Amino acid sequence: MEPTPKMSREAFIIQMRQKVEEMLGHVADAINDAAPGYIITDSEEKVRAVFADLRRHAFEMGVQMRVDAAEAAFSPSEGSEQREEPTQ
Repeated sequence: MEPTPKMSREAFIIQMRQKVEEMLGHVADAINDAAPGYIITDSEEKVRAVFADLRRHAFEMGVQMRVDAAEAAFSPSEGSEQREEPTQ
């Protein structure tokens, strides 16, 4: 069995960079929006949810890029014989 083609590590990082920066902004907002004396209590769940979303997005994108790489490497068999239509 031939190995499945791999996605480009660099392309994955480039595509994820914007999402990571956006998510880090949400983390900063959650921490800044927390009430004084309640920073952990008010922000921890929000930060956890942001990172869970990032993890899900990164995994889904990585899997899709791997599938796309496999599809790009696939070439339909050349020279396939055409079926003859039955004559009536």
